[in-house]
Amino acid sequence: MRKYISEFLGTFLLVFLGTATVVIAKGDVLAIGLAFGLAITISAYAFGGISGGHFNPAVTTAMLINRRIGAVDALCYIISQIIGAIAASFFVQLFVKALGFKATALGQTDFPTISASMAMLVEGLITFLFLMVILNVTSDDHGNSDFAGLVIGITLAFLIIVALNLTGGSLNPARSIGPALFAGGSAVSHLWVYIVAPEIGAILAAFCSRILGSED
Repeated sequence: MRKYISEFLGTFLLVFLGTATVVIAKGDVLAIGLAFGLAITISAYAFGGISGGHFNPAVTTAMLINRRIGAVDALCYIISQIIGAIAASFFVQLFVKALGFKATALGQTDFPTISASMAMLVEGLITFLFLMVILNVTSDDHGNSDFAGLVIGITLAFLIIVALNLTGGSLNPARSIGPALFAGGSAVSHLWVYIVAPEIGAILAAFCSRILGSED
């Protein structure tokens, strides 16, 4: 259970700090990117030693494909991550209401200015790049475990900065599910994009990383 609790806490911290920076702190693009990036770095160093520090169903999928995690653990990880994201969004909505802000503005991801197919491409590509970094920096063969959390956090920050005005820069189904369930509207109707695209990007990265020798 310690692994599943760690995945819950790490995902909670990621979604809470990231989306609260969007709606409560009213951060700009740089602040939002750094909030998510540093949150994943903090979570990785705090809880990664217990669970491996996935905090993202797409990461867990790639790890499952590359046999770094078993099927039962993978399922429990994903459930823990989604519950963590939902819990984080509950508290963000609670604080947003306390401030008198719109209760439907919770840092949810959406793509109001581009098509669904373009949003799929954006989310698939950035998740692919993100997972390629994760799988290789954590590789037993050529990775660097001491700096993995920092490298992963920096990568996430810059990918979110690039994609923020396109899709909101999710790269993480749990990160999108949590706020969408409370915000409603198009965030829910477009949620399938933020589930399917990152998973496709993760699957492709799992196989491509093997070409670079990320797996034993």
